[in-house]
Amino acid sequence: MNSTFTLLGVCAVCLLRLEDLRAQASNAAIEFTITEQGKREPLPCRVHLKDSAGKTWFAENLPKWRDHFVCCGKFEMGLPEGKYSYEIERGPEYFSATGSFSIPAEGRKVISAELKRMVSLAEEGWWSGELHVHRPLKDIELLMQAEDLHVAPVMTWWNKKNLWSQQAIPSKRLVRFEQDRFYQIMAGEDEREGGALMFFHLSEPLAIADASREYPSPMKFVEQARRYRGVWIDVEKPFWWDMPVWVASGKIDSIGLANNHMCRDQMYENEAWGKPRDVQRLPTPRGNGFWTQEIYYHLLNCGLRIPPSAGSASGVLPNPVGYNRIYVQVGKKLTYEGWWEGLRAGRSFVSNGPLLRCRANGELPGQVFKADGGKTLNLQLTANLSSRDAISGIEIVRNGEVERTVSFDTLKKAGGVLGELTFKQSGWFLIRAIADNPKTFRFASTAPYYVEIGEVNRRISKASTQFFLDWVRERAQRVKLTDPKEREEVLQYHKMAEKYWSDLVNRANCE
Repeated sequence: MNSTFTLLGVCAVCLLRLEDLRAQASNAAIEFTITEQGKREPLPCRVHLKDSAGKTWFAENLPKWRDHFVCCGKFEMGLPEGKYSYEIERGPEYFSATGSFSIPAEGRKVISAELKRMVSLAEEGWWSGELHVHRPLKDIELLMQAEDLHVAPVMTWWNKKNLWSQQAIPSKRLVRFEQDRFYQIMAGEDEREGGALMFFHLSEPLAIADASREYPSPMKFVEQARRYRGVWIDVEKPFWWDMPVWVASGKIDSIGLANNHMCRDQMYENEAWGKPRDVQRLPTPRGNGFWTQEIYYHLLNCGLRIPPSAGSASGVLPNPVGYNRIYVQVGKKLTYEGWWEGLRAGRSFVSNGPLLRCRANGELPGQVFKADGGKTLNLQLTANLSSRDAISGIEIVRNGEVERTVSFDTLKKAGGVLGELTFKQSGWFLIRAIADNPKTFRFASTAPYYVEIGEVNRRISKASTQFFLDWVRERAQRVKLTDPKEREEVLQYHKMAEKYWSDLVNRANCE
């Protein structure tokens, strides 16, 4: 009996190996060359290659992830006989190239593809970056070239994972290549029960490997990080449960408006372990995207001025590097320090597709417009929008509400003029464009503009401050610690946040 099963097992293995050999024998070599339209040299890019059954194929020895790989503009690979289709992209500033081909039983297939540049934002002084990259350091340069990305801090420590636990930290933490591309190797992430915080510009990882799901408080690590000069702390998504606690500390630099719940071909439709939205009011698939923006608008309505950021989490979630990105206006010459200074000032827009460059009275996002009490402030708005996706309209959002929508056709006929926006009281506004994409939340949004009129220079909404006070109280009830000492240590930050939001409720000057 055992001998029979053994013989059958050997025969099955032999058959499988024979099938493998047949498949290998039928493979034909395929050679791809990708160039930019009007140029001859190979162009680094991202490739999505599938067979007729929808299976993804990868070229060997090239950086790959989920449904794609990147190349320097040329690659060769073997493929079994059959029909294939491809999509080739290089960030949002190029049109996609698509096509299909058949592989013969033997021989060599040569394919050339061209990518047409839609716009060059660097020539306009806008430089791209993203804050959430989990890919191997050895692949970063090609990944950034393939996505035409200019700034990318790389996550090398994250909860219990620490690339530097078994090797020395290099003295050179900031790498510059091709003159205007930069990556920094000491980014890290604390992702636990309260959500995720990302840390940049540290000289070494924070000691978070021994942290449990709830203890110690993420605020402990925020306080430790703040001892380093120049540290930057980003709230990875607005709907994380501890977000109002972190914001109340006054130690947050940016917040992820274009985040990794938004993917190239899908949405993560719930809020994971964050504060859930009302799905009846904000249905799938795009409800999470609107919830993200709604929470951010509440923060702005509280008089807070936190610039939006973007991150893709490539290496953890399905996105390519740079799918969610920030464009910062730096001018013709990019420096790493200048990019972060521009981000802090809000001279930026976030995007995972549309490219939206706006001005108000000729000024960039982040501008604070001021007027004396009793005066009316008239602002002339302009926009330059480039997009591979269809977009019905460009929306002007004032104090959290859509003030006006201008169709793309109207914008083009008006030569980029969105019209006038009038303020008689302090507030804020931004401009956004949401693509007509049924699968995912594909959009662009400027950072906010701010308006200060008279002595009340910041509009503080009672409804929005109460929204966060209720949130903090609800979160405190959810803390999952049984040890009394640990529980009290964690809750002290929630109590401080409750006081902060309660005081802000009492200072509200509208609604």
